[in-house]
Amino acid sequence: MYALYEDSGKFHAGRVMSESDASLQVELESGKRAKVKAANVLLKFDKPEPGALIAEAQSLAKEMDLDLAWEFAPEGEFGFADLARDYFGESAGIESKAAALFGLFDAPHYFRRLGKGNFKKAPEEIVKAALLGIERKRQAALQIDAWAGELVAGNCPPPIREQLYKILFKPDKNGPEYKAVVEASRQAQRAPLDILKDAGAIDSPYQFHWRRFLFEHFPKGTGFAAVGVPGVDGELPLAPVEAFSIDDSTTTEIDDALSVQGIGSGRFTLGIHIAAPGLALAPGTPVDAIARERLSTVYMPGHKITMLPPAVVDAYTLLEGRECPVVSLYVTFDEATLAQSASETRLERIRIAANLRHDQLDSVITEETLSGTATPVAPRSDRSSDEEPAVDFEAGASPAAADAHPYRAELTTLYRLARHLKAGREAVRGKPELFNRPDYAFRLEGNDDAEPRGDERVAIAVRRRGSPLDLIVAESMILANSTWGGWLAACGVPGIYRSQASLAPGNKVRMSTRPAPHAGMGVAQYAWSTSPLRRYVDLVNQWQLIACARHGRTAALAAPFKPKDVQLLAIIADFDATYSDYNAFQSGLERYWTLKYLEQNDVRQLDGVVMKDGLVRADTLPLVFRAIGAESLARGAHVRVAIGGTDLLTLDVHASVVGRIDDAPVPDDAIADDADDAVEGAGPIAIAIDLGEASDDASPDAREASRGASIGDSAGAASSAAASPQVPA
Repeated sequence: MYALYEDSGKFHAGRVMSESDASLQVELESGKRAKVKAANVLLKFDKPEPGALIAEAQSLAKEMDLDLAWEFAPEGEFGFADLARDYFGESAGIESKAAALFGLFDAPHYFRRLGKGNFKKAPEEIVKAALLGIERKRQAALQIDAWAGELVAGNCPPPIREQLYKILFKPDKNGPEYKAVVEASRQAQRAPLDILKDAGAIDSPYQFHWRRFLFEHFPKGTGFAAVGVPGVDGELPLAPVEAFSIDDSTTTEIDDALSVQGIGSGRFTLGIHIAAPGLALAPGTPVDAIARERLSTVYMPGHKITMLPPAVVDAYTLLEGRECPVVSLYVTFDEATLAQSASETRLERIRIAANLRHDQLDSVITEETLSGTATPVAPRSDRSSDEEPAVDFEAGASPAAADAHPYRAELTTLYRLARHLKAGREAVRGKPELFNRPDYAFRLEGNDDAEPRGDERVAIAVRRRGSPLDLIVAESMILANSTWGGWLAACGVPGIYRSQASLAPGNKVRMSTRPAPHAGMGVAQYAWSTSPLRRYVDLVNQWQLIACARHGRTAALAAPFKPKDVQLLAIIADFDATYSDYNAFQSGLERYWTLKYLEQNDVRQLDGVVMKDGLVRADTLPLVFRAIGAESLARGAHVRVAIGGTDLLTLDVHASVVGRIDDAPVPDDAIADDADDAVEGAGPIAIAIDLGEASDDASPDAREASRGASIGDSAGAASSAAASPQVPA
């Protein structure tokens, strides 16, 4: 005797070996024996063989007209054998009964399962809705197959083109567009990105990178809602000094300016003047909501997306010839020893006498000219390529022009002070900050700050980090951020701090609401406060500083954010993640334009320094890449690399080492320890399609203080790719 039984939604049949009132021992065709509850046995039969019965019954079940079966079925509860007699006739055999069982069981939209082989037919409206859903699924499956076929044939259906970035990076895995890409990739045995590229879904590599970023961070577009420009309440006193800023010519968000008083009197006072939108904007206002959502200005070669609306930026940027509201820090130093004797913070207006520009003065205001030891510079045409490792945007003026510069005395004093402050920080750090690699700036010819197309001709200019103007701004901003961070703590007012416990490898910079030493900077505390037009953290800290300036020791009661305020913690979390994403995007586009530069100038070879894990850093471009043959060379070896090709979509470089350069190996101190970051960033573009279904010794904050205060606001800002490259495998 044989038995057919159900177990966990599946049917099995086998020979009955023994039987009791409660259970049976059944041997399956595989030889496996199972103990089956008597209640689970649905049919007992002598013939045919179990395998033949199941095969015949399944074939009959597929031929059943379920609409007709539903019509035949009684209104109440019934057994499968009853339906078999009604459907197949009174002479229905064991095969027909099993077929009815299988058919009813596999049609839950027609018949509800009640257990023990009993069923009840579903209401008519439920059946109609279920059948409609089944038909929709069938049509969707046909559409998926049709779209997949088009993709394999090299054509991209419009619905897939419209959802390209959603499909690749934030897909609805039940969506037909996503399933079509998976199916096409399975059929063609090719990567989804390659399928889509060949099908014309991606207009251009540049637009791919740009639109992907907008999809992830600006899904509603980069425009601003209509908001008014708030003004400062009350009249601020006008400072009795004039200030000058130091930025690039393309900078529009001029956050900071400097002044110097008392040169030659034995004591001089450095004034650090920071644009003060915080005097007009308040937390919770419409403009604050915009800044809180964006959190930072986004920089990229040839373009930027500002944190604040252009009208607000224009109202508070420190533009030459204006009297601007500022938060000022005045620090007094002994002229002979440079010992600091006092500091004071004021809320005031100050006249901006000049906007000095790096790209116009870096070749004029040099260490030699400020120290009086300048040597003549050969005409541009006489310089060797080693002296000019990258394209300069402008020829610049003769160094002799520094003698006649109206701010020579101030810059000379500030450069001397900057070196002194840097030396003091280095003593705390325990080792010097090194500026062995240049910063790079990008200019797109004919772009004029419009949204780039991606095919413009690119020029890449080099500027050595640690130049006098760079150092003056960097050390002034570090002084302000450190001093104000300590003042907030002294007033009992929370702020947003950056700290680093030590310089040990892997000890990263953290953000918190409590002051703590920053080992990388060599300061007791560090609170970003000098870029409120372009960074939300700085705007938050400015609100807190304004409360301290107005209320002193009672500022904690008046400050917008109180101790242990959960809003501050939320701002830190959001800013940290968003700022990292923005920097990664900037690095990615800088890498794109660097590869475009190689293509436009037909660069076939590059010289570079071997890092670790087969990485090579180019000598004259902001580019880190893998090169075949580099993995076997010592770290620090100087090599020449042949460029076999580039991929602007994956940002990959195909390269191999062709030989060693016979010069002294580069010392370890000159090789950035950010190779770890390079390795972490290695790999192709990470897309969300699951085919299984189908560091430098100079701290980052020191570099940020320099870049942020001087060239970071430029749409052609210095390359963070030099510090944290994106290196596809």
